[in-house]
Amino acid sequence: MGKIVTFGEIMLRLSPPDHEVLLQSPRFIAHLGGAEANAAVSLANYGEAAAFVTALPPGELGDAAIRELRKFGVETRHILRQGERLGIYFTQRGSCSRPSKVLYDRAGSAVACAAARDYPWKAILQGVDWFHVTGITPALSQQAAEATLEALEVCGRRGITVSCDLNYRKKLWKWGKAATEVMPQVVRNADVLVANEEDCQMALGIQSNADVASGKLDPACYRGLAARVLEAYPRLRYLAVSLRESHSADHNGWSGVLAGRDGFFVSRKYALTHIVDRIGGGDSFGAGLIHGLRTLNSPQEALEFAVAASALKHTIPGDFNYARREDVLALMAGDSNGRVQR
Repeated sequence: MGKIVTFGEIMLRLSPPDHEVLLQSPRFIAHLGGAEANAAVSLANYGEAAAFVTALPPGELGDAAIRELRKFGVETRHILRQGERLGIYFTQRGSCSRPSKVLYDRAGSAVACAAARDYPWKAILQGVDWFHVTGITPALSQQAAEATLEALEVCGRRGITVSCDLNYRKKLWKWGKAATEVMPQVVRNADVLVANEEDCQMALGIQSNADVASGKLDPACYRGLAARVLEAYPRLRYLAVSLRESHSADHNGWSGVLAGRDGFFVSRKYALTHIVDRIGGGDSFGAGLIHGLRTLNSPQEALEFAVAASALKHTIPGDFNYARREDVLALMAGDSNGRVQR
């Protein structure tokens, strides 16, 4: 198999300790992360040849981000070193009925300011057979949206498989166009789409009748949504949806569905209690699906791998999923008692 390239932004994440609210404590815990970087790290942990493309400013913070990616074996040689700043985001971990909160300070970041022409996509995509992007990247700026579309054009000419996680972020679409004006063009060039009901509505204008506020999701409700998405975008082979039943900030039900031209698949459901960190869970789902579709024997197995991988991420602090392929396969096989392994 060839290499997987992910394209997007890596940021500095600052969080107060434990369940404290922002500025309750004078201390912050620092991590590095971002949707596409999180996916690259997961894929490298599964043994894939994964590369991450972004723009980072010269200096110590940019150097630290590259070192962190290289620690996991992610290729970084096509990262641009230019621009003025690294994006920052603040997270506040929820508890019980108090939800988690994310605040962005990423305007003017290096990747948002990099011009489409700065990325040598023909060279970057040499020897690549899978390209992954999310809806976050085109939301950052017109330049980032143009760079995404240029990459997709090269992928199309070379027959490179494209996956897209819609990842709709209302707070980011501020540069002049709405998500519904940009993301349909991205999805028309994709083979695999990861999205929930809100993503489909806000980024593609496709409605769903799922009631996410009820705390209980019926996988069958997603058949109609999947049929409408697959009909609207004939190139798509699969639509994957992670299903989060939010009983509280610390207790979620977690499962997923995968709809394709060859059937509709429903995963096992995990009861996620005492959640450590849910940020990055969706990115782990997408990365797990990519790896599963590339290496496992059936769409059902690929979906089960994605759901198990993302379930494990909820037990790990920070954005990155440290779970290895064998950890995920063990959970898929039913090893979920958490006993010490010697």
